[in-house]
Amino acid sequence: MAEVVLYHHAQGLTEGVKAFAEELRQAGHIVHLPDLYDGNTFGTLDEGLEYARTTGFGTVNERGIRAADELPEALVYAGFSLGVMAAQQLAQTRAGAKGALFFHACLPIEEYGGWPDGVPVQIHGMDQDPFFTEEGGDLDAARALVAAADQAELFLYPGKEHLFADSSLPSYDEAAANLLLQRTLAFLSD
Repeated sequence: MAEVVLYHHAQGLTEGVKAFAEELRQAGHIVHLPDLYDGNTFGTLDEGLEYARTTGFGTVNERGIRAADELPEALVYAGFSLGVMAAQQLAQTRAGAKGALFFHACLPIEEYGGWPDGVPVQIHGMDQDPFFTEEGGDLDAARALVAAADQAELFLYPGKEHLFADSSLPSYDEAAANLLLQRTLAFLSD
């Protein structure tokens, strides 16, 4: 059994993110699901990103960091897209991290220093998702992390959708999402 803190993406704490957390709970894991948007959810990625811009990406990320303050150190840090910011920062800087799961995004490891020894990580994204493969350099960052860490895996799924693992969004890809979930559960069971 693992204890996980799971951060939502730019559209907020959607029903799909909640359903994903519930799948992890049904497998016996403890899942903390902080709401970085104070209850706000958005119908489109652009609307959610505008909320994050207006609020301040730093403020949103700080909410994620603070959400872990009251939690034990021995956590797996997981995030969907925007939520990867807090998950990755904590995995790299907070003592006791047990692992990291990055869905749809990855930051350069230099953002927070090097990757900690002994902390396994999985990164998941679609091979034609422009957010992941082109715009932000996430794919390059993911490949660099895999090269630098001793226990790192990068999984690329066929397709161009960004938030393909959120069952409540039009971008949902059931086959890819199911495989992502299986790989996540295998990671957590180790």
